[in-house]
Amino acid sequence: MIETNDLTKMYGELYALNRLNLTLDKGDVYGFIGPNGAGKTTTMRILATLLNPTWGEATVCGYSIYTGAKDIRRAIGYMPDFFGVYDDMKVIEYLEFFAAAYRIKGPARKKICEEVLELVDLTYKRDALVTSLSRGMTQRLGLARVLLHDPQVLLLDEPASGLDPRARIEIRALLKELRLMGKTILVSSHILPELADICNKIGIIEQGVLLVNGAVVDVMKQVRTDIVLNIAVADRLTDAANMLENQPEVESVQDKNGVLIVKMNEGVVQYSFLASRLIEQGYDLTLFKEDEINLETAFMHLTKGITS
Repeated sequence: MIETNDLTKMYGELYALNRLNLTLDKGDVYGFIGPNGAGKTTTMRILATLLNPTWGEATVCGYSIYTGAKDIRRAIGYMPDFFGVYDDMKVIEYLEFFAAAYRIKGPARKKICEEVLELVDLTYKRDALVTSLSRGMTQRLGLARVLLHDPQVLLLDEPASGLDPRARIEIRALLKELRLMGKTILVSSHILPELADICNKIGIIEQGVLLVNGAVVDVMKQVRTDIVLNIAVADRLTDAANMLENQPEVESVQDKNGVLIVKMNEGVVQYSFLASRLIEQGYDLTLFKEDEINLETAFMHLTKGITS
């Protein structure tokens, strides 16, 4: 659905985007992650045919950004990080205006406007002025607007930017609903744990260079350098810690609020034997699990916080 080949954008000697190569298949939800100025918005503007690259190629739904701009715009829904609204319009009037721009006519226009309002849970605000909406509601209205023509691909630039926790949860739930509808979504965000929850693929970009690109699980494996276990026992915690420290496969043991943080030696990938040894020594295990690496940890590990 989306494919880029050495996509590059330069401003003078500055690379805003440097030979970007990525592929999104139908139904993919791709989390595009990077610090401010990394090249995320530049990529989306090029894919939306609003900005020409310096060189390189990109196709969206099989259409080239050079020769198929009109076809791409019919096939996508692009939501920038900040978008304007018309202050003197009601919510339903705002959607009907854009539906008319998409040449949706008559009863079909009224029907689709009501349907997208219901999808984004704004039906109760249909007759409210756009200016009366909160930031979270405005973001949901923006999503409703880009869904009017039922696009195959959604380009969402920081849809959760500036939202309070409740509004972010609502946006996340809406993105999950769109994923279930089979939409292909490229979404950039700084709310990293939430991206991991909704995306099947991620890319981490810095200074215009794509550092990591692949399935979420594969990226996590790539970042992990060692195995850390969380272990807890019902009693004799100090004795258990000493016993674990004496195991040749264990590098270190720390007590963190009653939970033993056990770091395995480099190269050790199997660790179930520790549970067996603890049980054989008469310890009552209450917790034994691998400390999972999260998207935020991966981001901090792979980037340096440098912008173009």
